[in-house]
Amino acid sequence: MRGAFWALAQRMKRGAIREVVACSTGNHGAAVAAAAKEFAIAARIFLPTNCNPVKRGHIAALGGVIVESGDSDPASAFTLVAEYAKQPGVYFLNDATDEDLRAGPATIGCEIVEQCPAASAILVPMGDTALIRGIAAAAKQLAPQVKIIGVQAERAPAYFLSWKEGKVVGTETCDTIADGLATRTPEAANVRDVKRLVDDVVLVSEEQMLRAIETLLLEEHVLAEPAGAASTAALLKSSAGCGDHVALVVSGANISREVLRRAIEIG
Repeated sequence: MRGAFWALAQRMKRGAIREVVACSTGNHGAAVAAAAKEFAIAARIFLPTNCNPVKRGHIAALGGVIVESGDSDPASAFTLVAEYAKQPGVYFLNDATDEDLRAGPATIGCEIVEQCPAASAILVPMGDTALIRGIAAAAKQLAPQVKIIGVQAERAPAYFLSWKEGKVVGTETCDTIADGLATRTPEAANVRDVKRLVDDVVLVSEEQMLRAIETLLLEEHVLAEPAGAASTAALLKSSAGCGDHVALVVSGANISREVLRRAIEIG
């Protein structure tokens, strides 16, 4: 929400637009729809087919016009929105590349360091990397000693592979229950930032994320979607190298009933 509001506000300072568009597996799309509603601008959100129904419902409730790509691959929605955004007066708010958007998640990094100055590590879910790049940039300025650890799904490891190799490494699929982490084509500039700002990247399995959802729900009374629970899954998997004061970014509660049922059953 913070990133979408700030990026749209900054764009409006540079000139009028009639419509803001985005492609998303859900959370960014809802954030853009909310920002557009606040600023009285039309919003059109391009989604892959069979996306998370809870997230789809939020976008619709916020007044966003939904366009489904006809394919479950998130890249198909990007192709459609990129073509649509060529029209005059249409602003494509791309969370993977927008320079203003990451100022929103940067405020999260500031708040973590301010509220927990002894933080030794911050674990952050990694999808298109806007969240971790913003948090890391702010946190490293305020507390250079804090470790930034990214978390990706084993079944969507594009940025893990790219971070490891120091260059863009794509994957053919990103088939994971963590739709917020479903990225298979990294941006070169983002890979450079992640390589510079992120100390480590770890992978978690589908089962580990489901178990983390159950742990957060029953022990902390926090409802998290799979991507949001990824940081918890990583800590439960191994706390080695994290230090004594660990912050976990739980980045989303939009979980479908089906996935929630699976999490409770596996627990």
